[in-house]
Amino acid sequence: MGASAGALPSLLLGILLTSILGSLGANPGLVARITDKGLEYVSREGVATLQSKLHEVTLPDFDGDFKIKYMGRGHYEFHSLDIHSCELLGSTLTPLPGQGLYLAISDSSIRVKGKWKVRKGILKLDGSFDVKVKGITISVNLLLGSESSGRPTVAVSSCSSHIDDVETHMSGDLGWLLNLFHSQIESRFRRTLESKICEEIQDLVASDLQPYLQTVPVTTEIDDLAGIDYSLVEAPRATAQMLDVMIKGEIFSLDHRSPVGFLAPVMRLPEEHSRMVYFAVSDYVFKTASLVYNEAGFLNFSITDDLVPPTSNIRLTTNSFRTFVPRLARLYPNMNLELRGAMVSAPFLNFGSGNLSSTPQIEVEGFVLLPNSVREPVFRLGMATNVSATLTFNTSKITGFLKPGKIQMELKESKVGIFNVELLEALLNYYLLNNLYPKVNDKLAEGFPLPLLNCIQLHDPVLQIHKDFLLLGTNIRYLRV
Repeated sequence: MGASAGALPSLLLGILLTSILGSLGANPGLVARITDKGLEYVSREGVATLQSKLHEVTLPDFDGDFKIKYMGRGHYEFHSLDIHSCELLGSTLTPLPGQGLYLAISDSSIRVKGKWKVRKGILKLDGSFDVKVKGITISVNLLLGSESSGRPTVAVSSCSSHIDDVETHMSGDLGWLLNLFHSQIESRFRRTLESKICEEIQDLVASDLQPYLQTVPVTTEIDDLAGIDYSLVEAPRATAQMLDVMIKGEIFSLDHRSPVGFLAPVMRLPEEHSRMVYFAVSDYVFKTASLVYNEAGFLNFSITDDLVPPTSNIRLTTNSFRTFVPRLARLYPNMNLELRGAMVSAPFLNFGSGNLSSTPQIEVEGFVLLPNSVREPVFRLGMATNVSATLTFNTSKITGFLKPGKIQMELKESKVGIFNVELLEALLNYYLLNNLYPKVNDKLAEGFPLPLLNCIQLHDPVLQIHKDFLLLGTNIRYLRV
């Protein structure tokens, strides 16, 4: 989703504050952390937009009566004031502990051009003027919070601006008019411009950024089965060196969302500040994903004889099983078999020291396909394997790849006598390697979207594996809007 130009000053913050839907006080599944280095980058982007917004400011006309020695009384008017240039040079955006963010702009200037008119009786004079406003300082406190609907809020809790010096040039040799400006108009001009600066900042936040935050969806569909919840579990936390945004991160079924039977673990992030942005991804995210896809049957499989390679030594027919399961061939001569597999429970990722793994438990049931289209169960197998996982981050998503290990199989139940499962083990291993794992890896390659990553280009990312969570630290090359 693109953002309006006015939302750019706090766009990075705005993307981080994507939504609030879950219950307050719960542990987050995702934490997006922006450090002081990241806020420095946001500050540069934001001040550039504020600078362009100030060009759009309409300044009021100034007029009044004057009395000058030797000239008497007359009437003046300074009109058609236009901000010709604006330089906001020094800016800092820092966390404001317990509140939100503090924006400070200093060493800045604005150049204003306009026209003047003077009337005294039948005498009328006019010309142009040029005012350079120097030494502008701006201080803004941004209050970050949330509302009852579950979406974030941002508001200007305080704003002040100050002008150190006003340098004026008038067309023509009219020293008295210049003195008139300094004595009667300059103070009003200062106050008006100082007020207008804060008005524009207030308007930028209230009319652009806050409405933009209200339009960002709180959930995103991953595919036709699952969505991910980006709701905040509490208001953003500002400390001395960083801003943390706690996001629920639950992956849920699009068909029927039901409560998760476990909580996200407490993530204790290391005190690192070398990168602009950090993303902590709890194992809660992966566990909820596994629950959803397992419940939807995505990991289930069915093998019939037409899926067995022509070169295989074993076919899924009762005749092929004659040598090692003779009773099966006698009871069901010249019939096809089907193997159906399902996870005993949703397979969870194990976070180890620098690696990820899973130990899925699979139950495989063998059926005879009777002529009347009835499936007759004849045996049940238990299968286990170790799987290693690799996770990577592309421009907007977490992607993954599974590398399977050797499977182990045992006979759990048989209605046709005890038999050796080695041949079936080889057949199932072939199927898993050539069908199930590629299917799962294709899904993992599609990835799970993370907030913010679709709007920034990662630069020099570093991935760490901690107990119960992954930590991605990255710098930002540029912001895409």
